[in-house]
Amino acid sequence: MSEHTLTLRHPDRLFIGGEWMAPSTGRTIPVIASHNESTVYTVAEGVEADIERAVAAARTAFDEGPWPRLSHAERADWMRRIADAFEARSREFALTWTLESGVLFSAACERIGGAMARPFRIYADYAESFAWRERHRHISGMEAQLVREPVGTVAAIVPWNGPGPLMAQKCAPALIAGCTVVVKPSPEAPGAAYLFAEICEDIGLPAGVINVVMADRAASEALVRHPGIDKITFTGSTGAGRAIASASGERIARFTLELGGKSPAVMLDDYDLDAAAQTIAAGCSFLTGQVCHSLTRVIVHKDRHDAMVAALAKAVGALKVGDPFDPASTVGPLATQRQREAVEGFIAKAVEEGAQLAVGGTRPEGLDTGFYVTPTVFGNVRNDSTLGRQEVFGPVLAVIPAESEAHAIQLANDTIYGLNASVFTRDPEAFGRVAAQIRAGTVGHNASRTDATISFGGFKQSGLGREGGIEGLMSFIESKLIVLDRPYVD
Repeated sequence: MSEHTLTLRHPDRLFIGGEWMAPSTGRTIPVIASHNESTVYTVAEGVEADIERAVAAARTAFDEGPWPRLSHAERADWMRRIADAFEARSREFALTWTLESGVLFSAACERIGGAMARPFRIYADYAESFAWRERHRHISGMEAQLVREPVGTVAAIVPWNGPGPLMAQKCAPALIAGCTVVVKPSPEAPGAAYLFAEICEDIGLPAGVINVVMADRAASEALVRHPGIDKITFTGSTGAGRAIASASGERIARFTLELGGKSPAVMLDDYDLDAAAQTIAAGCSFLTGQVCHSLTRVIVHKDRHDAMVAALAKAVGALKVGDPFDPASTVGPLATQRQREAVEGFIAKAVEEGAQLAVGGTRPEGLDTGFYVTPTVFGNVRNDSTLGRQEVFGPVLAVIPAESEAHAIQLANDTIYGLNASVFTRDPEAFGRVAAQIRAGTVGHNASRTDATISFGGFKQSGLGREGGIEGLMSFIESKLIVLDRPYVD
């Protein structure tokens, strides 16, 4: 393997029932490197017939196979072996993340091993710490048991921006609960799922527990609608989430949705704007702002608006856009040509609607190949404008003036989203007062402080349900009440 290339063992096949199977057709999907537009590899494209095979394998593994019948401790042993393999192959996962999504390679190497292994280790520990079975006194006085069982077969639909960590965050709680899984990666970023399949093969994971099918829209819809799938866990756009919720509702399928965000950073009057600017600019740096919980709406009192814009322009303007494998780069490319065109469309629309362009807004000079865009700051953004309302999913910040603290809170909540937020203040009591009024799944003090090991998800159209921690586990569980024909005795 050369320095910046990755070899998948079976890119021309699909991992179904513990085997690498030839797809039903010869259709393929090229995966394009975001930094130089070369073809990284070409993978097999599954169609509806392949989805059918994958669901059948997962269904058989759940209904007839050993996985749900193992003890939680036995499943935990398998999960720790997976975690060990993630860490041992972390450089390969880092390469896929950089090549496919544009994240800086140094950041990918620093984060990926732990980000993928950690959920498996945390949920493996739940084998002993979680209350899988509880004794209760039935209303009749008889003994009752509340048993928490796996929901069944799971469709894990993984996005392109953080495919490895998000795949792990979905699969780990499903596996400890006893579910079997069909992983459907994004066409833009299937590498992590293929590597995961290789690990499952290497450790001898029981057949059908994990299945990987690369598919595009039509086959993905077939997966969501398949009666053999009991639960869908999806991360992606709010628009796609609406469609999944509608399709799931038709057959009362369980689902968890982690969707978009337009997260506010609320500046109170006592906080240093230069310090805040440095913190917020870092959000433009990581994954080129392609993060659903990025703080992209900066809400500040109108008397400090111009100073906030100047501070952000300075901090963001100092970021160095370049090759994600170059240690000198602080911002890499966007993931795809389509994403760059979308970001550029938002920038043009903001100018058209009268926002003040403070820095950026163009393609960086000397980077004609690759999906690069210059990190951008706009001032005097109206909260009801396109830039104030819609998720850009790129390194574009909007500074919004507020009349007062109460108005700032109103602006923060005036959005269809509610994924993340932050309040910048030196006063802990003021932070608590404002945080209590913000409708978001996470509210951080002086930074974005999301934590998927505890609970991650959003209010309103930022999603349904939570990932991480006990709440994330509960979505892969059905509760069953068993009542015995004998009196309850303490």
